[in-house]
Amino acid sequence: MAIPFPLVNLPSTLRWSFMNGIQKALAPVFATAGVLHFVKPQPFDSIVPLQLAGNARSYTYASGVAELATAALLANKRTRKAGGFAAAALLVAVWPANMYMAWLWRNKPWYLQAISIGRVPLQIPLIRAAWGIYKGRS
Repeated sequence: MAIPFPLVNLPSTLRWSFMNGIQKALAPVFATAGVLHFVKPQPFDSIVPLQLAGNARSYTYASGVAELATAALLANKRTRKAGGFAAAALLVAVWPANMYMAWLWRNKPWYLQAISIGRVPLQIPLIRAAWGIYKGRS
């Protein structure tokens, strides 16, 4: 019985190529997101779950610092393995914010709903790619 997740059914060379592409993109993606947390913090503030104690902006800035630090770890060959672990942990940590965003955007136009809902499962290949870096599969 085939597993319905599309990447599982791809030939191993294509699967590896796809994951390798994601792994190469992680450092620039984290760097860009980290900078955006400081340049335009409002969208990030809006998806900090209300249940968290404290100021949303503090969480935005803290996650921005974490993303920039992770990008730096991923970009340096000597610290890349630690960067993979940090990236996987950070992606898991911010996953609830992505789910919360999907919930908040449930009454927005359909295309914004699709974007916010689509981000939730897209964390899975990102987490797998980051974990692959940590495990030395990059």
